[in-house]
Amino acid sequence: MRHFVYFSNSAATSGKNLSEGDLMKAGRMDIAIHSFIQGVFLSHGFRKDVKFHFIFYGQPDPPKHIEIQINDETVISKKDVGNLIKKILYKYKKGEKTEVFSGCFIEKKSFLNVIEKLIKEGNEIFILDKKGEDIRKAKISKNCVFIVGDHEGFPQKEIKRLSNYCKSVSIGKTMYFASQTVAVVNNELDYRGI
Repeated sequence: MRHFVYFSNSAATSGKNLSEGDLMKAGRMDIAIHSFIQGVFLSHGFRKDVKFHFIFYGQPDPPKHIEIQINDETVISKKDVGNLIKKILYKYKKGEKTEVFSGCFIEKKSFLNVIEKLIKEGNEIFILDKKGEDIRKAKISKNCVFIVGDHEGFPQKEIKRLSNYCKSVSIGKTMYFASQTVAVVNNELDYRGI
């Protein structure tokens, strides 16, 4: 299983914030949406071997963890990803991991707790960093997790914590959008047959 973890320190943690329609004011939710599209959508299909995790730390109720894995019952289109995220945020229930739609879950869980759970499940963790090892040379197992930050990146304290858990990999010296980074990683793993 391939996992992408998208971290945002400012993305809205309530569906109400998305109802106003301005994705920029909702903590650059547009970046989250584009990254998700690159993570799970294919031309005329979906990647069913990918779990996409959103970790949102914005206001008013951080942190929120949204997990989506497309399956045969998941109803979704590229133009409706924002509404899907909004509906999932609205359906959050305190103290529970709730399946809002088939394959779509929400819970209150910190970034580090999500990563620790993925490690316990036997996944190898990678963080995208332009100073990391060239992804084309890195050894990558079939059960892999790639952590991508939004336009603000990661808080320094999270970087320090992550250094104990994961390996840094780079897709090159050029700085890409988060969504482009996800597409490049998918391409590399597809090329390797992972």
